[in-house]
Amino acid sequence: MTHSSIAVVIPAYNEAQTVADVVRVALLLTPLVIVASDGSTDGTAQVARDAGAQVVELTQNVGKGPALYAGLKAAEGHADYVLMLDADLLGLTPTHLDILLRPVQSGKLDMSIGIFDGGGLMTDLGNKLTPHLSGQRACRLRWLLNVPGLGQERWPEPAITDALKRSGVRWDYVELPQLGQVMKEEKRGFWKGVGYRSRMYVDLLGYRRRKKKSEKDSERR
Repeated sequence: MTHSSIAVVIPAYNEAQTVADVVRVALLLTPLVIVASDGSTDGTAQVARDAGAQVVELTQNVGKGPALYAGLKAAEGHADYVLMLDADLLGLTPTHLDILLRPVQSGKLDMSIGIFDGGGLMTDLGNKLTPHLSGQRACRLRWLLNVPGLGQERWPEPAITDALKRSGVRWDYVELPQLGQVMKEEKRGFWKGVGYRSRMYVDLLGYRRRKKKSEKDSERR
């Protein structure tokens, strides 16, 4: 059974090998599946389109945050709830989507954040060490669109975490059994993957510094 009041938004950068499988599962839930291709050069956009997704193409690789925001804007006015999914998931099933959505649609939570459980040693470990960086989430579309800085941050998770703390909304982690994802070291080769991951963490750690600078700049105006 599909639900048109739900949008699934999938930011993707060079995920042609896995995005179609994620799209196909998402389409079992809702016809509104949007892949935001973040300047991909490997055919991600066409693969996603062929799998049945609506595709938003960013001409340059500007980051997950801007890609997510573009996907959310495409869904605006067409859905009440949004599911965020990574494009490189392995083992995704409709059950995982239900686990994420159920507490939000029932009113128990305002946002659910999915944590891998049993999807692979390294993905489980990484997800559980930094659960606040999970890309698997469900919430109301309008709330997420109003997160300050969401479309400006290369990685949107710190901005979302900050908004969760400041707004006092109800959120919690939910376990996603037997779900994992392709490690960056597997996709890009070991050393390129390590470099990519290192740059990601440096950018994530710089979020508060950038936020304070932005606030000071606003005060001066």
